[in-house]
Amino acid sequence: MNIDINCDLGEGSTAEDCARDALLMPYISRCNIACGGHAGNQETMAISLKNAAKHQLSLGAHPGYPDPENFGRKSLQISEQELVASVAAQIQALADLANQQGAVLGHVKLHGALYNDAEANPELAALLTELIHRDFPDLHILGLANGAMEAAAKSVAHPFIREGFMDRRYLNKRQLSPRSMPGAVIEDFDHCIQQTLGLIRGDGFPSIDDNELTFTADSICLHGDNPNAVQIAEKLVDALQRENICVGA
Repeated sequence: MNIDINCDLGEGSTAEDCARDALLMPYISRCNIACGGHAGNQETMAISLKNAAKHQLSLGAHPGYPDPENFGRKSLQISEQELVASVAAQIQALADLANQQGAVLGHVKLHGALYNDAEANPELAALLTELIHRDFPDLHILGLANGAMEAAAKSVAHPFIREGFMDRRYLNKRQLSPRSMPGAVIEDFDHCIQQTLGLIRGDGFPSIDDNELTFTADSICLHGDNPNAVQIAEKLVDALQRENICVGA
Protein backbone atom coordinates (compact mmCIF):
# COMPACT_ATOMS: atom_id res chain seq x y z
CA MET A 1 0.00 0.00 0.00
CA ASN A 2 1.19 3.52 -0.87
CA ILE A 3 0.27 6.91 0.56
CA ASP A 4 1.15 10.34 -0.74
CA ILE A 5 2.65 12.80 1.76
CA ASN A 6 2.61 16.46 0.79
CA CYS A 7 4.39 19.42 2.36
CA ASP A 8 4.31 23.19 1.80
CA LEU A 9 7.82 24.36 0.92
CA GLY A 10 9.66 27.33 -0.55
CA GLU A 11 8.12 29.66 1.99
CA GLY A 12 11.40 31.26 3.01
CA SER A 13 13.35 33.97 1.21
CA THR A 14 16.91 32.64 0.87
CA ALA A 15 18.91 29.70 -0.42
CA GLU A 16 19.55 28.73 3.21
CA ASP A 17 15.81 28.42 3.77
CA CYS A 18 15.60 26.13 0.75
CA ALA A 19 18.44 24.00 2.12
CA ARG A 20 16.41 23.47 5.31
CA ASP A 21 13.38 22.52 3.21
CA ALA A 22 15.47 19.96 1.36
CA LEU A 23 16.00 18.03 4.61
CA LEU A 24 12.30 17.12 4.51
CA MET A 25 12.28 15.94 0.92
CA PRO A 26 13.47 12.35 1.50
CA TYR A 27 10.35 11.74 3.62
CA ILE A 28 7.64 13.16 1.33
CA SER A 29 6.34 12.49 -2.17
CA ARG A 30 4.73 15.80 -3.11
CA CYS A 31 5.66 19.43 -2.49
CA ASN A 32 3.60 22.59 -2.74
CA ILE A 33 5.93 25.45 -3.62
CA ALA A 34 5.10 29.02 -2.57
CA CYS A 35 5.02 31.17 -5.67
CA GLY A 36 5.37 34.78 -4.64
CA GLY A 37 2.01 35.60 -3.11
CA HIS A 38 2.20 34.93 0.62
CA ALA A 39 5.87 33.93 0.40
CA GLY A 40 8.63 32.90 -1.97
CA ASN A 41 10.52 34.65 -4.74
CA GLN A 42 12.22 33.79 -8.01
CA GLU A 43 15.28 32.41 -6.26
CA THR A 44 13.43 30.21 -3.77
CA MET A 45 11.07 28.94 -6.46
CA ALA A 46 13.95 27.98 -8.75
CA ILE A 47 15.95 26.28 -5.99
CA SER A 48 12.90 24.48 -4.61
CA LEU A 49 12.09 23.09 -8.04
CA LYS A 50 15.66 21.85 -8.50
CA ASN A 51 15.80 20.24 -5.06
CA ALA A 52 12.43 18.59 -5.53
CA ALA A 53 13.49 17.18 -8.88
CA LYS A 54 16.53 15.56 -7.23
CA HIS A 55 14.15 13.74 -4.89
CA GLN A 56 11.67 12.91 -7.67
CA LEU A 57 8.82 14.70 -5.94
CA SER A 58 5.52 15.61 -7.54
CA LEU A 59 5.54 19.37 -8.04
CA GLY A 60 2.76 21.79 -7.30
CA ALA A 61 2.01 25.48 -6.95
CA HIS A 62 1.04 26.90 -3.56
CA PRO A 63 -0.68 30.24 -4.20
CA GLY A 64 -2.17 32.37 -1.44
CA TYR A 65 -3.44 35.83 -0.78
CA PRO A 66 -0.84 38.37 -2.04
CA ASP A 67 0.01 39.44 1.49
CA PRO A 68 3.56 38.50 2.52
CA GLU A 69 3.37 40.84 5.51
CA ASN A 70 0.85 38.47 7.13
CA PHE A 71 2.17 35.31 5.42
CA GLY A 72 -1.19 34.85 3.72
CA ARG A 73 -2.83 33.98 7.03
CA LYS A 74 -5.35 36.83 7.03
CA SER A 75 -8.32 37.14 4.71
CA LEU A 76 -7.88 39.98 2.23
CA GLN A 77 -10.76 42.15 1.15
CA ILE A 78 -9.92 42.38 -2.54
CA SER A 79 -12.11 42.09 -5.62
CA GLU A 80 -12.70 38.74 -7.27
CA GLN A 81 -10.93 40.08 -10.36
CA GLU A 82 -7.82 41.00 -8.36
CA LEU A 83 -7.78 37.68 -6.55
CA VAL A 84 -8.17 35.59 -9.69
CA ALA A 85 -5.45 37.61 -11.46
CA SER A 86 -3.08 37.18 -8.51
CA VAL A 87 -3.62 33.44 -8.15
CA ALA A 88 -3.23 32.93 -11.90
CA ALA A 89 -0.01 34.98 -11.95
CA GLN A 90 1.43 33.03 -9.02
CA ILE A 91 0.75 29.66 -10.62
CA GLN A 92 2.08 30.83 -13.98
CA ALA A 93 5.28 32.19 -12.42
CA LEU A 94 6.12 28.79 -10.98
CA ALA A 95 5.03 26.99 -14.14
CA ASP A 96 7.35 29.18 -16.23
CA LEU A 97 10.32 28.41 -13.98
CA ALA A 98 9.49 24.71 -14.03
CA ASN A 99 9.35 24.80 -17.82
CA GLN A 100 12.79 26.42 -17.94
CA GLN A 101 14.14 23.52 -15.89
CA GLY A 102 12.37 20.87 -17.96
CA ALA A 103 10.02 20.08 -15.07
CA VAL A 104 6.23 19.88 -15.06
CA LEU A 105 3.79 21.01 -12.41
CA GLY A 106 1.08 18.53 -11.51
CA HIS A 107 -1.15 20.21 -8.97
CA VAL A 108 -2.27 23.33 -7.11
CA LYS A 109 -2.88 23.67 -3.37
CA LEU A 110 -4.19 26.91 -1.91
CA HIS A 111 -2.44 28.40 1.10
CA GLY A 112 -3.53 29.52 4.54
CA ALA A 113 -6.43 31.92 4.73
CA LEU A 114 -7.27 31.42 1.06
CA TYR A 115 -7.52 27.64 1.62
CA ASN A 116 -9.80 28.23 4.61
CA ASP A 117 -11.88 30.93 2.94
CA ALA A 118 -12.54 28.73 -0.08
CA GLU A 119 -13.73 25.95 2.22
CA ALA A 120 -16.04 28.35 4.06
CA ASN A 121 -17.42 29.95 0.90
CA PRO A 122 -18.67 27.64 -1.91
CA GLU A 123 -18.86 30.60 -4.28
CA LEU A 124 -15.17 31.36 -3.77
CA ALA A 125 -14.37 27.66 -4.13
CA ALA A 126 -16.25 27.61 -7.43
CA LEU A 127 -14.48 30.78 -8.63
CA LEU A 128 -11.00 29.41 -7.94
CA THR A 129 -11.84 25.98 -9.33
CA GLU A 130 -13.15 27.62 -12.51
CA LEU A 131 -9.86 29.52 -12.86
CA ILE A 132 -7.76 26.37 -12.50
CA HIS A 133 -10.07 24.32 -14.71
CA ARG A 134 -9.98 26.96 -17.45
CA ASP A 135 -6.37 28.20 -17.36
CA PHE A 136 -4.49 25.23 -15.88
CA PRO A 137 -6.53 22.17 -16.91
CA ASP A 138 -3.61 19.76 -16.44
CA LEU A 139 -3.13 20.66 -12.79
CA HIS A 140 -4.96 18.57 -10.21
CA ILE A 141 -6.41 20.42 -7.24
CA LEU A 142 -5.10 19.30 -3.85
CA GLY A 143 -7.60 20.21 -1.18
CA LEU A 144 -9.55 19.22 1.89
CA ALA A 145 -11.31 15.87 1.69
CA ASN A 146 -15.10 16.30 1.94
CA GLY A 147 -14.84 20.05 1.45
CA ALA A 148 -16.12 22.83 -0.79
CA MET A 149 -13.17 22.68 -3.20
CA GLU A 150 -13.74 18.97 -3.72
CA ALA A 151 -17.42 19.62 -4.46
CA ALA A 152 -16.53 22.43 -6.86
CA ALA A 153 -13.99 20.25 -8.66
CA LYS A 154 -16.47 17.41 -8.93
CA SER A 155 -19.06 19.74 -10.46
CA VAL A 156 -16.76 20.44 -13.43
CA ALA A 157 -15.11 16.99 -13.50
CA HIS A 158 -11.70 18.40 -12.56
CA PRO A 159 -9.16 15.99 -11.04
CA PHE A 160 -8.99 16.35 -7.27
CA ILE A 161 -6.59 14.97 -4.66
CA ARG A 162 -8.27 14.49 -1.27
CA GLU A 163 -6.09 15.84 1.52
CA GLY A 164 -6.15 14.59 5.11
CA PHE A 165 -4.42 15.93 8.20
CA MET A 166 -2.50 13.81 10.66
CA ASP A 167 -2.38 16.42 13.40
CA ARG A 168 -5.82 18.08 13.27
CA ARG A 169 -9.06 16.84 14.79
CA TYR A 170 -12.17 16.63 12.64
CA LEU A 171 -15.74 17.67 13.39
CA ASN A 172 -18.53 15.10 13.24
CA LYS A 173 -19.38 16.35 9.73
CA ARG A 174 -15.85 15.37 8.58
CA GLN A 175 -14.62 18.96 8.33
CA LEU A 176 -11.51 20.21 10.13
CA SER A 177 -12.02 21.51 13.64
CA PRO A 178 -11.20 25.24 13.86
CA ARG A 179 -7.87 25.82 15.57
CA SER A 180 -9.73 27.96 18.10
CA MET A 181 -11.43 24.85 19.49
CA PRO A 182 -9.73 23.18 22.46
CA GLY A 183 -8.07 19.97 21.31
CA ALA A 184 -8.20 20.88 17.60
CA VAL A 185 -4.47 20.20 17.21
CA ILE A 186 -3.23 16.70 18.01
CA GLU A 187 0.03 16.95 19.92
CA ASP A 188 0.55 13.29 20.83
CA PHE A 189 2.47 11.56 18.02
CA ASP A 190 0.88 8.14 18.61
CA HIS A 191 -2.53 9.71 18.12
CA CYS A 192 -1.27 11.36 14.92
CA ILE A 193 -0.21 7.95 13.61
CA GLN A 194 -3.54 6.36 14.54
CA GLN A 195 -5.42 9.06 12.64
CA THR A 196 -3.06 8.79 9.68
CA LEU A 197 -3.61 5.05 9.45
CA GLY A 198 -7.35 5.61 9.66
CA LEU A 199 -7.22 8.09 6.80
CA ILE A 200 -5.13 5.72 4.69
CA ARG A 201 -7.05 2.50 5.32
CA GLY A 202 -10.53 3.83 5.85
CA ASP A 203 -10.52 2.58 9.43
CA GLY A 204 -12.50 4.47 12.01
CA PHE A 205 -10.85 7.23 14.04
CA PRO A 206 -12.36 9.62 16.60
CA SER A 207 -13.76 13.04 15.86
CA ILE A 208 -13.09 15.88 18.28
CA ASP A 209 -16.32 14.78 20.05
CA ASP A 210 -15.16 11.13 20.15
CA ASN A 211 -17.59 9.97 17.49
CA GLU A 212 -16.18 7.51 14.98
CA LEU A 213 -15.35 8.87 11.55
CA THR A 214 -14.64 6.73 8.50
CA PHE A 215 -13.28 8.24 5.31
CA THR A 216 -10.06 8.14 3.32
CA ALA A 217 -7.58 10.67 1.98
CA ASP A 218 -5.32 10.46 -1.08
CA SER A 219 -2.61 12.61 0.47
CA ILE A 220 -1.53 13.37 4.03
CA CYS A 221 -0.36 16.87 4.89
CA LEU A 222 2.92 17.22 6.78
CA HIS A 223 3.40 20.71 8.22
CA GLY A 224 6.87 21.82 7.23
CA ASP A 225 6.84 24.95 9.38
CA ASN A 226 6.99 22.93 12.60
CA PRO A 227 10.45 23.34 14.18
CA ASN A 228 10.57 19.56 14.59
CA ALA A 229 9.24 18.82 11.11
CA VAL A 230 12.20 16.66 10.02
CA GLN A 231 12.05 14.50 13.15
CA ILE A 232 8.27 14.17 12.80
CA ALA A 233 8.63 13.21 9.14
CA GLU A 234 11.23 10.58 9.95
CA LYS A 235 9.06 9.09 12.72
CA LEU A 236 6.02 9.14 10.44
CA VAL A 237 7.76 7.27 7.63
CA ASP A 238 9.20 4.73 10.07
CA ALA A 239 5.75 4.13 11.55
CA LEU A 240 4.20 3.70 8.11
CA GLN A 241 6.91 1.28 7.02
CA ARG A 242 6.18 -0.87 10.08
CA GLU A 243 2.62 -1.08 8.77
CA ASN A 244 3.88 -2.01 5.26
CA ILE A 245 2.82 1.35 3.87
CA CYS A 246 5.20 3.08 1.45
CA VAL A 247 5.34 6.79 0.71
CA GLY A 248 4.66 7.58 -2.93
CA ALA A 249 2.61 9.99 -5.00
